[in-house]
Amino acid sequence: MAQLTEQESSPPRTTGSRRAAAYLHRHPGLRAGGLVTLPLLWLGLIYFVALAVLFVTAFWTVGFGTDVVRIWTLDNFTKLFEQEVYRTVILRTIMVAVAVTVIDAVLALPIAFYMAKVAGPTMAKVMVVAVLTPLWASYLVKAFAWRAMIKPGGVLEAAFGWTPGFGVTAVIITLAYLWFPFMVLPLYAGFERLPDSMLEASSDLGARPGRTLRTIALPMIVPSLIAGSIFTFSLSLGDYIAVKNVGGTTQMLGNLVFDRQATDIPFAAALATVSVVIMVIYLALVRRTGALDNL
Repeated sequence: MAQLTEQESSPPRTTGSRRAAAYLHRHPGLRAGGLVTLPLLWLGLIYFVALAVLFVTAFWTVGFGTDVVRIWTLDNFTKLFEQEVYRTVILRTIMVAVAVTVIDAVLALPIAFYMAKVAGPTMAKVMVVAVLTPLWASYLVKAFAWRAMIKPGGVLEAAFGWTPGFGVTAVIITLAYLWFPFMVLPLYAGFERLPDSMLEASSDLGARPGRTLRTIALPMIVPSLIAGSIFTFSLSLGDYIAVKNVGGTTQMLGNLVFDRQATDIPFAAALATVSVVIMVIYLALVRRTGALDNL
């Protein structure tokens, strides 16, 4: 056997990078923290700081012209709740968001169940692609397409002799279409995780498909349903482009914020704060059910 040279037989030199790598290897928590620190800092900068500025601006006022006067005041929030028009807009926005969420859930449940538990592998993939395909199109294209279909004399009236026209109904229909994939995909993932043995056992015990879905499947996919509802509710709550396109004279929080930011930034910030507060309340109520812990 050839004699090893001194360089080959000596252990590798310990460098600073090797010591750092060894230290991180012994502390996986520190390693994970290092990986997520920069993304979290960036998220905090572009989201939480902007949110803080929004809240602060809501307590200022506007002087002559459009100049923001930095005087602490509750006048913006007082105007929101004292004037009936703004109370009506807030209530209408919440009702539209709830209606869109309920419609999407009712439509998505059977489709997601069929995709996950009934359809074959090929058909399931085709249906997933079909659900995802609308997301490839521009939001503006879809919004203007629905405007062309809903308007008097448009596609719906020409094909079926009826159209809802511009208004709240058109807003709900358009938003339900736009956010439908965000409800289907979480439900599909939830149904996929549901063991087939439970459904088979329910069927063996004599339960009909409807009862199996109602008593076995639905209680177990509540976290997925909650996840989908967070998307549809929050996106509907802040939408303003679809409302502008198909809402006619209908006003919602999103387009009020868009209109007021050109003339009264603090009041627009107060309007936007209402949307944030509504969403925080919704998440707090959902958290009390324990559904978020199982996502």
